Amino acid sequence: MRWQGRRGSRNIEDRRRSGGGRRAAGGIGGIAGVIILLLGWYFGVDTSQFVNVGGGSQTQQTAEVTEADERAAQFVSVTLADTEEVWTDIFREQVGERYEPPTLVLFKGATQSPCGGASAASGPFYCPADEKAYLDTSFFVTMEQRLGAGGDFAAAYVVAHEVAHHVQQELGILGQANRIRQQVSERESNAISVRIELQADCFSGIWARLAQEKFNSLERGDIAEAMNAAEQIGDDTLQRNAGRTVTPHTFQHGTSEQRQRWFARGYESGQITDCDTFSTDRL
Repeated sequence: MRWQGRRGSRNIEDRRRSGGGRRAAGGIGGIAGVIILLLGWYFGVDTSQFVNVGGGSQTQQTAEVTEADERAAQFVSVTLADTEEVWTDIFREQVGERYEPPTLVLFKGATQSPCGGASAASGPFYCPADEKAYLDTSFFVTMEQRLGAGGDFAAAYVVAHEVAHHVQQELGILGQANRIRQQVSERESNAISVRIELQADCFSGIWARLAQEKFNSLERGDIAEAMNAAEQIGDDTLQRNAGRTVTPHTFQHGTSEQRQRWFARGYESGQITDCDTFSTDRL
């Protein structure tokens, strides 16, 4: 992905040197903890609420910001700037409204959000309460080493996916879907969550297509990196790799095949209307 030397976003809130809450000992350990962390390492699933069920208190930590962290922060800033320009164009041309971009919070180790604690365990996520996305820059290392989803464009896909949740928020989709989730059973709530996430994948595909058209930023193999990332973080693949029986009614993001297919659909179409995961019987 061609990103060096390009404009970065001003909508970055950098908390990496300010320290943050760190949970003390007493959390889930053993295979249960591994499963929870593995399932939470992908975007949108905040597992930090489970990490300390045995008790413990909040302490403060000062995180070391490495050269790799700085490079990742620059990359995120440029990618976020790209999403701002692309979605501004899309809203103007396809929605007829003004796009208000989100703020992206960079942190190292742990921080707090209105949606709960953010940590390496929670993975990147979007919080509609403050309309901010949260990202620990070390997550890209986790993607490559633990999930087998390395590469610049795989990392860009992470950023684009969280921004896509903000797009859903701007369109009024996310709030409505989450209100319905609070009124239905856990199984039905999970099914709605899958549709939310697959639509975000589709929106990410739209961004990838139009970013290429606008910035000529994609290189050979970039789309393959995104498709591989989509495969590695499908619910079925995550459960299988965690040594669990694949149980579709617990899925909250969709299968590997679904994630790849909806990303590809957005990339091939470039149209918001083709990403309607809520009115289709075939996800």
